[in-house]
Amino acid sequence: MAEFDLVVKNGMVVDGTRAPRFRSDIGIKNGRIAKIGRIASHQGAKVIDADGRIVAPGFIDLHTHYDAQIFWDPYLTISGYHGVTSVVIGNCGFGFAPVRPKDAERSMLTMVRTEAIPLRAMQAAMPFDWETYPQFMDKLDRLPKGVNLLPYVPMNPVLGYVMGIEESKTGRMPTDDEHAAMRRILHEAMDAGACGWSAQRLIPGGPSAVQRDFDGSPMNTDVMHDETCLEMARVLGERGEGFQELTLASWDPRKDADHFEQIAEVSGRPIMYEALVTNDRFPHRHRNTMKWLERCRQKGLPVYGQGTTTDAGLTFTFEDWNLFDDSDAWREATTGTVAERTEKLGDPRRRAALKAQMPRESLITNYFDEIIVTECQNPANKKFEGMTLRLAAKETGKDAVDTMLDIAVSENLKTEFFAPAVNSSDLMKELLDYPYITFGVSDGGAHTKFLTAGRYPTEGLIRFVREKEWLSLEDIHWRMSGLPAFCAGFKDRGFLREGAPADIVVYNLERLKVLPVEIAHDLPGDEWRRVQRAEGYSHVIVNGQITWEGDRFTGASPGKVLRHGVSA
Repeated sequence: MAEFDLVVKNGMVVDGTRAPRFRSDIGIKNGRIAKIGRIASHQGAKVIDADGRIVAPGFIDLHTHYDAQIFWDPYLTISGYHGVTSVVIGNCGFGFAPVRPKDAERSMLTMVRTEAIPLRAMQAAMPFDWETYPQFMDKLDRLPKGVNLLPYVPMNPVLGYVMGIEESKTGRMPTDDEHAAMRRILHEAMDAGACGWSAQRLIPGGPSAVQRDFDGSPMNTDVMHDETCLEMARVLGERGEGFQELTLASWDPRKDADHFEQIAEVSGRPIMYEALVTNDRFPHRHRNTMKWLERCRQKGLPVYGQGTTTDAGLTFTFEDWNLFDDSDAWREATTGTVAERTEKLGDPRRRAALKAQMPRESLITNYFDEIIVTECQNPANKKFEGMTLRLAAKETGKDAVDTMLDIAVSENLKTEFFAPAVNSSDLMKELLDYPYITFGVSDGGAHTKFLTAGRYPTEGLIRFVREKEWLSLEDIHWRMSGLPAFCAGFKDRGFLREGAPADIVVYNLERLKVLPVEIAHDLPGDEWRRVQRAEGYSHVIVNGQITWEGDRFTGASPGKVLRHGVSA
């Protein structure tokens, strides 16, 4: 009888600790790494020959919105295509528990615009046979999973459950009894294994209030009070456990920083700042944020940053586009059915306001007229394909806004555009040079018709290690596995060591490739999404079982809900 269930032989091990790489074998038994050292082939029931390949801990994706997608996709692609073996759900304060049965449909609607998850897919796949957060975790336990899930309690449904969804959007301060109820919900969830709480507070009128509710109104977390955040922080302080994830944007960066520090002081627990972005037009922003993070480190405050380390842009049509919501005029014009959007975007009476209220500099685009026309439907418009709006406007003799919208309206909003990333320059190296910023942000499961940022692990290995040599393999695997595990509450993952769960990626660095964007008609409700797959990963192992081999998933579903951050 074989001593090990699986042996990975002859690989170059990069263990996620920043220790020097070394050639070794890894023996796996009962889902865990039983031995790292020389192992004979006959000792394994199955053997993977990793000669010429890197063997490393599976990537940990801290910023995802797979709370819905797990109901129809056990491998959580596109993250699952790129070596990710564990994800955090419940980010940004958005999710589906707790929820009263009468609010199930409204709960799904909260995710339609803010995270652009198709309503028909959710309606077709999500049974809503739970109410409390512990019941939701029990449901996740029963679902087949090809990756591990670490759950945070999202504040959007908590506020709606306690105050009523519409009342929670009014911006009034919760009563003492309502705060007590929210505290009980968080305690109950953490007793059952939840790992903390999260919120996204894009203050209305602030510089990044770009993600809204289905009707264009602010999310309830956007009008959430500082005191409510501190109430949740006090729960973690009382328990001496848990982690926090917060996105905050107002007109006062110093006030935002003070609030993060206050939460860290009150809770005594780590808080993840979302997100650190390099911007070619505004380099002072990421530099100031890194200086602040370093001051927090020097003071011993557990405030950590996650960086946007992908240069994935956004491909979109105005059939679904919602990421100009930081402009009142654009938000109003892009709300409603396709027919209503077409009428509004084609209305000459609205054009003056649309031109006057250009989307502010944000995560979406640096310069509006740098947006590219990528695909037209009408033969007469084909000449614009590949042009920036600046060039197309010169061709038409019109303003860039008029040019863009005239083309889109003439094609019933089916014209495809591409907004290049704001962080494509060498400023990225400044972010990478600060060693305490984790990689991301994939936004996996969200914005599925626009964004393919789940490619970031493969992109990082190719761009920052193989091509530019800005990071070593030792550094990048720590930044994509060991460091995120530490920052987000994974207690036994992120490293390759004896006794740890066997979450492992095996790949050929020279053959890694991010494949082109493609349209996949694989969502429930006859919905579609954009995906990018990868080449170069020979094997992905989750809890000791091979989930990816060669060029496809194996059908194994060994993933677990990581209650309290550990394996069941």
